[in-house]
Amino acid sequence: MGEFELIRHFFAAAPCAQGGEGVALGIGDDCALLAVPCGEQLAISTDTLVAGVHFADPCDPFLLGQRSLAVAVSDLAAMGATPVAFTLALTLPTVTADWLQAYARGLNQMAQSCGVALVGGDTTRGPLSLTMTVFGRVPSGQALTRSGAQPGDLLCVGGELGNAAGALPLVLGERTAEAIIADPLLAHYWSPQPQLALGQALRGRATSAMDISDGLLADCGHIALASKVGIRIEQDRLPLSEALLAFLGEPAAQAAALSGGDDYVLAFTLPPVELPLLLADGWPIHVIGQVVAGQGVALLDVDGQDITPQTRGYQHFRESP
Repeated sequence: MGEFELIRHFFAAAPCAQGGEGVALGIGDDCALLAVPCGEQLAISTDTLVAGVHFADPCDPFLLGQRSLAVAVSDLAAMGATPVAFTLALTLPTVTADWLQAYARGLNQMAQSCGVALVGGDTTRGPLSLTMTVFGRVPSGQALTRSGAQPGDLLCVGGELGNAAGALPLVLGERTAEAIIADPLLAHYWSPQPQLALGQALRGRATSAMDISDGLLADCGHIALASKVGIRIEQDRLPLSEALLAFLGEPAAQAAALSGGDDYVLAFTLPPVELPLLLADGWPIHVIGQVVAGQGVALLDVDGQDITPQTRGYQHFRESP
């Protein structure tokens, strides 16, 4: 099967590739055309997932299809953007029809769930990797960024932390667990749900935001650096699921929440006056700390002592000691 036949057969005919709001021209030409309404800006982000680095190889291609798009769309959520479209650059060692069919189904399911249209991409031969570029739109001047946090703001997250990191022993086949414990952890790893609605609700309210991909401590460090502030996280306020606690125990569950990564939950800073309004609207917001004058990120125990661990999150190019 040639490159163009592969694209037509497995991707161009998918429901998610049939255009939608904001897509003036989709798959079939040298470029797609996107229409951004007057008074809005285009938000763009690219994510690459490599076999053996970002996901186990082999793995279920249907689940991989869901995960590969969700982690990219999560960046749009972090900016408060509304999804419009995405492209897929797919590198494959071989063409296997069953694998491609399952991957395309998972991709399409997540695309339709997020309301984002496939508008193009590329295929080539090589080690398995997946590169997604996502496009969203946001009212001019209202995009959430990492650089607006102010001393006195609350540090918040949009849900439970550590579930995806806790699932890794299950994903890698190193441990097993009863379905009541394993299923919610695995679902969070393979099918993270980008917090698009929450991101849009935070426009004009949150002073900074990003999605947690490399670990809470590491990603809050990006906010602290960009905003030129300090961030203090209270260990006893970390939202941990019952499944994670049952599977790992409290110390390891806390470590997963702090530095495990792959949560794809929003972390954001919020003036205290905004919190009651958001909670009244039913948003799943957890306050886990505060922004202070200074720099860097510190983890505090129940007595206010600094217990910040040396390992703060995942880095691709961390040098060996």
